[in-house]
Amino acid sequence: MSKKTRGGLFKEGGRFAEGVDAVMKKFNDSIPYDQRLYNQDLKGSEAYATQLVSLKLVTPDEGKKLKTGLNEVRKRWRDGTMKIQHGDEDIHTANERELGDIIGKEISGKLHTGRSRNDQVAVDFRMWVKDEIDSLEGLMTTLIKTTITRAEQHIDLIFPGYTHLQRAQPIRWSHWLLAHAWSWLRDMKRFAAMKNADFGLGMCPLGGSALAGNPFGIDRQALADDLGFKKPTQNSLDSTSDRDFVAEFLFNASLMLVHMSRIAEDLCIYCTAEFGFITLADRYSTGSSLMPQKKNPDSMELLRGKPGRVVGSLQGILLCMKGLPSTYNKDLQEDKEGVFDAADTLSLCIKVLTGVIETMTVNEKNLQKALSHDILATDVADYLVRKGLPFRETHHLVGTLVRVAADKGVSIAEVPLKELKEISPKFEADISEVWSFETSVERRDAVGGTAKSAVQEQIKELKKALE
Repeated sequence: MSKKTRGGLFKEGGRFAEGVDAVMKKFNDSIPYDQRLYNQDLKGSEAYATQLVSLKLVTPDEGKKLKTGLNEVRKRWRDGTMKIQHGDEDIHTANERELGDIIGKEISGKLHTGRSRNDQVAVDFRMWVKDEIDSLEGLMTTLIKTTITRAEQHIDLIFPGYTHLQRAQPIRWSHWLLAHAWSWLRDMKRFAAMKNADFGLGMCPLGGSALAGNPFGIDRQALADDLGFKKPTQNSLDSTSDRDFVAEFLFNASLMLVHMSRIAEDLCIYCTAEFGFITLADRYSTGSSLMPQKKNPDSMELLRGKPGRVVGSLQGILLCMKGLPSTYNKDLQEDKEGVFDAADTLSLCIKVLTGVIETMTVNEKNLQKALSHDILATDVADYLVRKGLPFRETHHLVGTLVRVAADKGVSIAEVPLKELKEISPKFEADISEVWSFETSVERRDAVGGTAKSAVQEQIKELKKALE
């Protein structure tokens, strides 16, 4: 039988006649992971102390002592002298206990007047997520800027664009790089919209108490203002149980990791000997324990695999929220570990990908060698369109040309003009102008295209979006 013990808020002799089982204590305590909320919890308490003074529930002198003590608790967390003690089941009880040790429990015990851990954790976690989004936005900005720089460096490079992993049409290497940057910009905008919303993460739940609301007339708008929110939540029952922001954060993180996994897959392919388009820097590669020649793209393989754990956390919180009874239930304690892991995972992945893009070598000769005239087949169809034929007809005619060339064992550019005319009399000597990869990409100069001017405009728009 495991030892029964109890401490912190619920000592024997109050509501409980005996201590909590040691196994139950381990099962129940969240302090091993929610201590990451220490600073947000202290900020919330500082704002709440201001309101208690204004309501005359604590004296101005007591208010000063509360804030001085809370700041001292913060210093102890930052310098590593804060020690978790028996009975500190979560960050709220740990901070309150430490505050009592500093200024005395008679004053610290007043801080929780009208407040519940239900609204306390709801506001703490929202503030942590907002702060984390700020950090992630900085990393995402660096990733996109690094990608823009590499695109500018290689803006004249042309290589095959792929669909279905088959060579399709010539594009600029820079155009391919920027395609990924645009997806990351969308990710960044989604996080920003979440952080800056009037609803959801922009609303402050503090002052909603356990479920029924605050009985002392607290100014919830003032609390919201002090803590950087736009307004208070409008229903105290909803306030304590709302974890939409958790699901939203996990979705945004999942989607960005999915986006990053796509360039990771491309780079894994492009660095093979069969392609040889890029060479990863040694610092982002690993070796084999058996085969001395191996240089493995483990950075990108890991990045390709990381989305699974975060998508799993998204599924987990959705299943946790499904069918919960109204207001707060302890199931919601399961909201944090997935978010903490997702934030850590996303942050590390962005840093690794930024380093890979910044340091990889682009093998220009191999890009050029990969170009072949078959990927100009669409340009031949367009050539015939300009001669007055409907595209569906030209598509069929060029398909015939491709088959004829394959039967002869030559490229479509090597089929003689005489034989081309047998396919269509619209073919003339100027077909030779089509066999230029540069001409092909430069024709695609509409917004979003792969022409140099269009790529330069993309770069301009991306830089503008990051201002």
